[in-house]
Amino acid sequence: MEHFYAMIMAGGGGTRLWPMSRQDMPKQMLPLVDETSMFKTSVDRLAPLFSPERIYIVTGRKYLYTLRQQAPEIPEQNFIIEPYGRDSGPAAALGISVIQARDPQATVAILTADHHITKKAAFRDALSAAYYMAQKGHILTLGITPTFPSTGFGYIWQGDALETVGDFKCYVSRGFKEKPDAAKAAQFLDSGEYTWNSGMFIWKASQAMSEFQRQQPEMYAQFVEIGKAVDTPEFETKLESIWDNVRKISLDYAVMEGAENVAVIPVDIGWSDVGSWSSLYDVLKLDKNGNAFKGRQPDRVVMDTRETLVYSDKLVVTIGIDGIIVVDTPDALLICHKDRTQDVKDVVNQLLNTKNYRYL
Repeated sequence: MEHFYAMIMAGGGGTRLWPMSRQDMPKQMLPLVDETSMFKTSVDRLAPLFSPERIYIVTGRKYLYTLRQQAPEIPEQNFIIEPYGRDSGPAAALGISVIQARDPQATVAILTADHHITKKAAFRDALSAAYYMAQKGHILTLGITPTFPSTGFGYIWQGDALETVGDFKCYVSRGFKEKPDAAKAAQFLDSGEYTWNSGMFIWKASQAMSEFQRQQPEMYAQFVEIGKAVDTPEFETKLESIWDNVRKISLDYAVMEGAENVAVIPVDIGWSDVGSWSSLYDVLKLDKNGNAFKGRQPDRVVMDTRETLVYSDKLVVTIGIDGIIVVDTPDALLICHKDRTQDVKDVVNQLLNTKNYRYL
């Protein structure tokens, strides 16, 4: 697999994990689950399938120093810097353009820096199966086998079986479905024909750019020009001059929902997007009363407390609470019920609207 590359998208903000996740130190840079940052964990689990030379990082300039410190084994030229965020569509196109310029035969796995995966070997095996199918002209997506009727994820509708590769069955994708309401999510789960959209895609770089050409011709032309300047002194200047006019759009909307020859591999890899405090709680080790604790303070007083997450470096005392999230930082304190953690994003928006930038 000498032409197989992993491209980690590491530029997101993680606003639902405020106040721990901030603009200058978003969730992928934090040790939310393990002792190392989510980004470093994402890099480490790719070995031995990918050597450091075949791992690329797409991120923002203000994150570059920290990410390079966390993964010094990755070559400097493999860090691809967006001038500023334009959503996942342009980020993916930029990364693919650079990789394709250096290796026209490249197949690229688009991955994320902020997902939690417990079954690392199964994850690498799934990527290998996806690489095999990509050589046959398919665009692969890893579909997460759903465990409950989630309304927080998009879904992939699987069709006819294509073939079995190792332990993985590959299916034609009938299309992507937006986040459903509760009734529709229950139908999806009961049918057995749907998986959660993980946002992980595997495709030949040439096929990816062909999809941009067919569906986003203006964006395609822009990235062809950027690709011509890769590894030349004009690259940064060319990128800066074009970037302001690049359309802001997600990768799903830009090409994936309308892509041809899409296939899905349902996987059980112990996956979580760790997109909120309640989802972080779900992957942490719990005590006998269902409580989870994070932070450098080993001492805590817990009385009549159940199914609660406490994230703090201070001594925290809890008495008579159930299903609560407590997140303590030097300048902010969050207390909310586990059922309301999706609303944390609204708090961030309110702070933005009131120009309380120091808390963002």
